[in-house]
Amino acid sequence: MARKLLLGQLRVQEINHRDGRVSYTIVQAGGAVHTRADRYLVKFESQGTDRTYAYYLVDHLRWLEHEGLTFETVQFRDLERYMGAVGAEVRGPTGVPWRVGKRPYGNSALSGAASCLKGFYLQQAALGCNQELGRQLDRHRMPTKADRSRSFLGHVSHSMPSNPLAPTRTRRRHPKMLPDGARGRLLKVVNAIRDRMVVDWLGDGGFRIGEMCGLHLSDLHLRSNAECGECRAPHAHVCHRDGLVNRSRAKTKHPWALEDGVIRGGLIKRVSPLMIHSYFEYMTCEYPPAAEHGMVLVQQHGPRRGMPWATEGARKMLRRAGSRARLGRIRPHMFRHDFANAVLDASNGNLVVARDAGGWASIQVVDEIYAHVDINDPVFEAALLTVWGEA
Repeated sequence: MARKLLLGQLRVQEINHRDGRVSYTIVQAGGAVHTRADRYLVKFESQGTDRTYAYYLVDHLRWLEHEGLTFETVQFRDLERYMGAVGAEVRGPTGVPWRVGKRPYGNSALSGAASCLKGFYLQQAALGCNQELGRQLDRHRMPTKADRSRSFLGHVSHSMPSNPLAPTRTRRRHPKMLPDGARGRLLKVVNAIRDRMVVDWLGDGGFRIGEMCGLHLSDLHLRSNAECGECRAPHAHVCHRDGLVNRSRAKTKHPWALEDGVIRGGLIKRVSPLMIHSYFEYMTCEYPPAAEHGMVLVQQHGPRRGMPWATEGARKMLRRAGSRARLGRIRPHMFRHDFANAVLDASNGNLVVARDAGGWASIQVVDEIYAHVDINDPVFEAALLTVWGEA
């Protein structure tokens, strides 16, 4: 029993700074900061990954306590065992008491956890703790073609960092798409104009749900030749902000600024005529005139009516609408997958166009996830018939 109580006292703590920044650290029993974890996480605050790494690291620290290991005694085979445990689909006869009620890590989360642990233990080794483990983790590999394409003029070092904890990389995934005709069926069953606007903006804009719920009225430049001078057509500026009331924030951290009352910078995304129409219908019919927070999406009912709408509220709305329309579970990211495929089809597979339209970091992400042929495509079928001599 004492062991279970001890494990439950390690937790992630959000820190709100006076200048509006939000950072994350790990605290122990009594609220004391875990010094080694905090020293590691502070490096990632400017990158926006400190929150993700904090949750990866707190899982690992709880596991160390459960196994009776310390930073000085943990070995490479222990880390391999840990990575196998958090990614296991079957938990085994004893379960995972340090992760009660949590789902196993997927391939992407395992890659993130591997990067987090490698960096953490390399830092410990640099400070003189468990240097043998640091040497085992500090591996390198030959540069690949993708490494060279990402580097300036193709010049890279003779070796690249390698992570022995990382899982086998999945080169291509087939993302979960919306069911056929889902968008039209959802629009028929949603209960509010705000909800119709969310469906339209997710479908036509390829927004992430955190970007959508973090939009401010000042971010929207919905007329041609806006004052920012950064895009002639109607567009929106997706700006990363910390400390919002609804706790949503954009994933990307493009620099932005408010100059003379005009937002400039951020991730610029084009806005369709349908998106503009649904926005003005929402603003004229449902948006509360007394809202002073300046955010676009607001609560419609309950004691928090008029306050900014959280991402969880948007997810639940889509889940309920999908159930009413008998579409199964609808997730916001499905719209983004559909948007990426549609842009690729319309641009004849131009990866750069798809990357910039959706706001991905690189064309490699678009290529690995979306750039594959549909086996039901008539062009694909015609090519096979030609090869088979049946055309």
